[in-house]
Amino acid sequence: MQGKTVIITGATSGIGEVAAVRLAEKGARIVFTARDKARADDTMAALKKANPAADHALHMADLSRLSEMKRVGAVLAQEPRIDVLINNAGALFNKRRETEDGLEMTFALNHMAYFVITNLLLPKLRSGARIVTVASNAHRGARLDFDDLQVRRGYVGFPVYSKSKLCNILFNRELARRIAGSGVTANCLHPGFVATRFGDDSGGLMRTVLKVAKPIGAISPEEGAQTIIYLASSPQVNNVSGEYFYECKPATPTAEARNDGDAKRLWEISATIAGLN
Repeated sequence: MQGKTVIITGATSGIGEVAAVRLAEKGARIVFTARDKARADDTMAALKKANPAADHALHMADLSRLSEMKRVGAVLAQEPRIDVLINNAGALFNKRRETEDGLEMTFALNHMAYFVITNLLLPKLRSGARIVTVASNAHRGARLDFDDLQVRRGYVGFPVYSKSKLCNILFNRELARRIAGSGVTANCLHPGFVATRFGDDSGGLMRTVLKVAKPIGAISPEEGAQTIIYLASSPQVNNVSGEYFYECKPATPTAEARNDGDAKRLWEISATIAGLN
């Protein structure tokens, strides 16, 4: 990773921060987005300690808003070289929230931010570049209702989160198909059930459940970040694309996550929402 530039969203806590720091220790220059300035400053300090020779960069952005996704995507596209893009920012919301664009918040932040930023950066990615998308085994049991992607009916926090993780895998599948032959690879992953800030702001029963479950069954952020680091840096996946990984090995997502028709349909709908047709 010496001298390579890695762009990562959601790098101010948890597995994203661990991955960013470990990749910096391997010699990478880290460019990251953040919404919370205090946490961003802490991450920057950790990156400078990990690799003081690199000119790490921070861009503040609210990735739940289409205008911000496009603005920061355009800024990131000014990088002279992008070797790795890691889509990691995400959250779970116990109550339905709607963005200024009329999108359900989980769909906007967990899926559309990945979609928009990746598409804006694609023209800058050259052969050998990698796209790494953080999905989750939470997608198991989820199905997309294309007539109600914004979940205006029957909103429940965790099932909606699960659908957004299904979106991540379908997005990666269609992305890999579209970039096949370019030399750029795209893979997604399940990091495991990790003890991070995830769900702390969700409120309600879900917050209570996670607070109890994390000390019992969750792995550390260090462990959870390993597959991100592997997909971003390992020579063993130089030519691997379109796969879903868990514990640094290919895994099989659900039949719903392997549906090429749904992957194509989700891509086309997302492009229309983003105005990126």
